[in-house]
Parts: sequence; structure tokens; C-alpha cells
Amino acid sequence: MLRQQAEGGAADMAAGKPGAAETRPWGLALVLLAGMGALFFSSYGLANWLASQRAEVPFFYFEWERHIPFVPWSIVPYWSIDLLYGLSFFLWRTRADLLAHAKRLLAAQLISVACFIAFPLRFAFDRPQADGVPGHLFSLLGGFDKPFNQAPSLHISLLVILWVAYATHVRGGWRWLLHVWFALIGVSVLTTYQHHVIDVPTGWLVGWFCVFLFPFGQGQGKAEPAARARQLAVRYAMGALAGGAVALALLSTSAAAALLLGWLALSLACVAAIYRQGLPAMFQKRRDGTMPMAARWVLAPYLLGALANSRWWTRRQPGASQIVPGLWVGRFPGGTELRRLGADAVLDLTAELPRLAGASLYRCVPVLDLTVPSPAQLDEAVAVLEAWHRDGRKVLVCCALGYSRSALVAAAWLAGHAGAHDAGQALALLRKGRPAVVLGPDSVAALAQFIRRRQAAAQSSGGAGHVGPNA
Repeated sequence: MLRQQAEGGAADMAAGKPGAAETRPWGLALVLLAGMGALFFSSYGLANWLASQRAEVPFFYFEWERHIPFVPWSIVPYWSIDLLYGLSFFLWRTRADLLAHAKRLLAAQLISVACFIAFPLRFAFDRPQADGVPGHLFSLLGGFDKPFNQAPSLHISLLVILWVAYATHVRGGWRWLLHVWFALIGVSVLTTYQHHVIDVPTGWLVGWFCVFLFPFGQGQGKAEPAARARQLAVRYAMGALAGGAVALALLSTSAAAALLLGWLALSLACVAAIYRQGLPAMFQKRRDGTMPMAARWVLAPYLLGALANSRWWTRRQPGASQIVPGLWVGRFPGGTELRRLGADAVLDLTAELPRLAGASLYRCVPVLDLTVPSPAQLDEAVAVLEAWHRDGRKVLVCCALGYSRSALVAAAWLAGHAGAHDAGQALALLRKGRPAVVLGPDSVAALAQFIRRRQAAAQSSGGAGHVGPNA
């Protein structure tokens, strides 16, 4: 699954896209490695020094952590991340992928060091003596690594980023070896007595956040967000601020609750940024409905809330309603619902929910929740629906609730299929099958505009018009 983080780079090369002809950026890799190495030691050392100047540096651990064994040989996988870090700069065939990787590492460094300076912690246990090779490696480590710089664990953050990078390039049985070794590195931060448990999930989240920020091969374009999207961005931002404030307030009483609320605040902040930009592509949902692991980790609290909201608001209504034979409009489906309907094709209008169930045909046209599809999105979705209907497919058109985005697409398709002359007729046909649909004035206006464009195309061509995705 980690290999899925190669959203574009490796796939583009395999498909013969423009990046495939590039010369490997060896020189840039060397420059970036030197620069990142210098930054790592200087910033990490600065945070250590600042913590050492404090009269008292706090610590945090759970009492049960005292039962975690000290395993001297685990210093070997712990140290190996330095070698893997250096070699990772030379994995990339394109300049764009190399720069994305370097940005991830840089972001992890800056976020972690900022936390080390703002909220310094120290390791609280005495480390037992180690002999032989492990003893020498511990002595070497102690030369520059002091018992500070704890949460979030930069070691774990870098582990996530490097794991994704190497998993992108490794195939076959080597991938299993890779996963085992990186798992050992993750465990080693505890068994070498370098970190307490709280440092691990915080470092894990920072690592995935950096991967999420800089996806490979995915241009997100530009958009002017609608007024509704900007309003929603403000609401999500306020939720993020509230969650962060409560997390800080709970930090001294419940670290677990503070961590969960901090995670929620981070996910809401990301969603606020997506709505402020007006770019559903920033959710990173693919055309087949899947989401990369980074998006699922970072946005998990929001994704769970969005799914729960979908189920709550539709609990007393049919999950899907048949509009015409072979076409249903409904909520975001699970596997049981798809099997019950017998649908073999899903047209998914959600940007915010990763696919729960498969179908022989699955197409996502991502639209931000509580917003109106753009003309291009509406054209694309209707074109897909028309093609599937001609092929005799049994199609479910879905969004989170099945009341708005999916309803608009179905109404637009019905306008042509049933010969509706205006938005009112199309909506009346739709509501015969699904009375609970909710289309506001903006959605009705978008439907009316679609019908007018379709009629104009029909008149100019002298027959039944078709508005394609690029219209």
C-alpha cells in the first residue's frame, strides 16, 4: 500500500510521459543531500543546545513503558536510517520527484525542530550499558544526540517519508524485506531507549502530513473558490482552532485525548485549506475512488466524521433510489449496498470519501461537499453516465447523502434522456424516484445552464447535442 504514494512519478515514466526522457538529476541530488545534511545537524544541534540551557526540561511517559526491554542490537536498525536517508536522494529519475522528496524531508525537519524548541522534552530512563559493537554505536550516537528532542520523533517522521520513497521503487520479495527492516527501525526508537511512546504517534503523523503536503506527480492547478467554499473554509478553520485549543488545555491531564484532538485539528485545518483553494484535487482522491495512504492518515478524523454524517442523515431514508431502470441515485455506498442494488458501475461525485466498495466500473468526478459542480465537472459526469447507460450498465450515481451533487448530475442526464426542456421538468422527473433530493438555487441555476448549453449544441449540430468534458 505504501507503493501507492507514487501518485505520478513512477507511473508517468512507465507510461512514457514527458518525465521519462529526463536524465537522472545526480548533481541536484548531491547538492540537496549536502544542504539537507548541514541543515539537519545544525538545526537538530541547536534544539538540543537550547534544551540543555533550561534549568528543568520536562518529560512524559506512561508507567507501563518501564516494561519495554532495552535491546542493544536494535541500535543497528536505528542507525541504518542515516544511510537510507542519504541514499534516498539518488532514487529519483526526475527532478520533480526528487524535489518533492526533498520538500518532504525539509518540512519534517522544520516542523519537528520547531516543536523541540517550543515544547522541549527529555528521555526519563537511564540507559543500561551496552558492550561490543552496539556499545560503540551508542557511544558514537551520544556524541551528538542528547536526551532531548523527543516529541514528535523526527526519527519516525523520516521513517515514514523514507518508507514511502523506497516502497515506490522496490518490487517483489524485496518489498517484504523492506517492510520488515523499516518496522524494525520503528520499534528501535523504543528498544534503544531513545524515545518514549508518545513520541512515536506524533512523529508518525508529522511524517504522513509531509507526504500529504507534497504528493508526487500531481499538479493541483488553480481555482477561484466560490463564496460558499470560502464560507466553509472559515468554518473548518474555526473548528481546527477550537480543537487545537482544547488539545493544549488537555495536554497536562490526558495526553491521549490531547493527541486525538490535535489530530482532529490538523485534519480540519487541511480541509479548510482545501476549501479556501477551491480545489477538490487537494483531497488526492483518484479517478478510481481510492485515496493515497497519506491522505487517509492525515484526514482520518475528518473522513470518519464525513462517513458518519453520511449515514446519520440518511438513516431513515433509502440508501439509493431507482430513477429509471438501471440507474440509481444514492448515498456513498458500502459493499452490501452495491450487492443489494446489483449495480456494476459507480459514478462517484465525492471528493472527501475514499472508496469503500468496488465495482467493475468505478469513476470519480470529485466535487467539494456542499458546493455546486462546475460546468466542466457536470459535463464530464454526464458524459460518463451517458456512455455507461448506452452500454447497458447498471449505474449508481452517488455523493455523501445522495441528495445534492449526485442528484444534480442525474437531473442533467435526465434532461437529455427524457427530453426535459427546462430545469423544473428535469427535477420533477428526478423527484419521482427520489423525493428527498435537495437542490438549492445555485444547483438549479447550474442545471438550467447545462440544459441551455445542451440545447444550443443540438441546434448548432442539427440534432441531439452532446456536451463533452471539454465543452
